[in-house]
Amino acid sequence: MTDFLIFLNTADLDTLTKIPGISRIIAENIIAARPFEFVEDCAKVRGVGKNLLGRMQSFFEAELNKSRNSALIPVEEEALPAPIAKSQPEPEPVEDQPSFFSRLGRAFQNFLRTVIRLILIAALIAAFGALFYYGLPYIKETFIVPVEQNAARVSELEDEVTALQMRLAEINVRMDGLETSVQSHTVSIEKMEQIQTTLEEQLKENNDKALLELKHEVMMTRALDMLGRARLYLAQSNFGLAKEDVQSARSLLADLQTETNDELLDLIIQRLDLTLGNLPAFPVIASGDLEIAWQLLVSGEQTITVTPTPFQEPFLTTSPTPNPIVTLTPTIEPQPESSTTPTP
Repeated sequence: MTDFLIFLNTADLDTLTKIPGISRIIAENIIAARPFEFVEDCAKVRGVGKNLLGRMQSFFEAELNKSRNSALIPVEEEALPAPIAKSQPEPEPVEDQPSFFSRLGRAFQNFLRTVIRLILIAALIAAFGALFYYGLPYIKETFIVPVEQNAARVSELEDEVTALQMRLAEINVRMDGLETSVQSHTVSIEKMEQIQTTLEEQLKENNDKALLELKHEVMMTRALDMLGRARLYLAQSNFGLAKEDVQSARSLLADLQTETNDELLDLIIQRLDLTLGNLPAFPVIASGDLEIAWQLLVSGEQTITVTPTPFQEPFLTTSPTPNPIVTLTPTIEPQPESSTTPTP
């Protein structure tokens, strides 16, 4: 069986066409289908069946026997020619041709496969087109636009933070200035208190009119410093210390009014009482009354129109202003001046 497989894989075209039933076309098909791993693989060649494969094997065995017999004949003896057997040539097997309907069915199947492939390709192209057409705007709206908006918002917040930092720096400078002013008023108040104490001791020893007037001026200056420091405390929203200074200034001016009977001091004390009544619940109104009292004390006039600097921000914010708004603009009727006019 192995020798026959070798024969199938090595026989040339002329040898194969010598086999009954194998035409040139079938021989070419056999040669094209080589090599064969098994003898049965040759039966799968177009035009070759089991019967034809049996004939090929019979032809191979016959040729093999001839070669063996020729090897056994002595050289001295001449081989007699073998009788020529007259045999009728066997008709070549007609290849099975597919019918018209089978070919039509195959053509239709191929057509359907081609159409399906074209539909799949068109579907893939449409899917990619839809992905780009609808996917890119979605990606832009979902990811790119929010990122751009966040970047713009972050930039705005950075600008706001920078502006707030600058404003905070300005507030710190103003607060430092207010603190410096408060300290200077505190030093002045302490000095005026020491001077007043010294003058009171001297007046006990020598009741001099000049010393008395000097004492009144010192008390007036001391009250001015207290009210000035109270205004600064209000600007810092420190209502407790502001109320203490207003109370101290009110007591000092009350003592001075007792000694001088000055009607202007009565008006100032009335404004200070209103200021004390509005602190700390109504700091804006208290600031207006304090501003009127302070300007009356500074000017020394009974007729005065107060026009303070407009207030920019509430007292309870972190950016107070030293000049709060005053909603009251009173006009005091002129009174006859007393004999003693305080000198600020």
